[in-house]
Amino acid sequence: MKQLINEMALTFKAISINESFARACIAAFCIQADPSLDEITDIKTAVSEAVTNCVVHAYPKKNGEIKILVHLYEDSVSIWISDKGIGIENIEKAREPFYTTKPDQERSGMGFTVMESFMDLMDVFKNEDKGITVKLEKKFKTKKFAVGGVNA
Repeated sequence: MKQLINEMALTFKAISINESFARACIAAFCIQADPSLDEITDIKTAVSEAVTNCVVHAYPKKNGEIKILVHLYEDSVSIWISDKGIGIENIEKAREPFYTTKPDQERSGMGFTVMESFMDLMDVFKNEDKGITVKLEKKFKTKKFAVGGVNA
């Protein structure tokens, strides 16, 4: 079982300006594990796509919230990005490249595909009450933390 080194929770309004805020916060938090620049870039790209999906699709008729939970392990990071919006009717269909429910807004339908290509694991879940959670995981090539959370 992986040892949890640190964790963080973040909640903010589902508005487009907060996409860059979320991306920067998650990247800054992950820096303590000493990932490569490529790994940080991958994380930022995937988080950006997940948050943008929440902003664009989850709350079409009202403002809502996005919650992010980050677990930092000695060799990886797990990121859960959740909303309580309208959900996704068919998750498998939505995961197909180029599938979009908003072609009139020039959406490419590549959000999940991009997340999946930049992370080691990407999964999408329907929440029990309402909305969606995207789980992202990235393994780090270097291992900064020793067991017990002390820097190696």
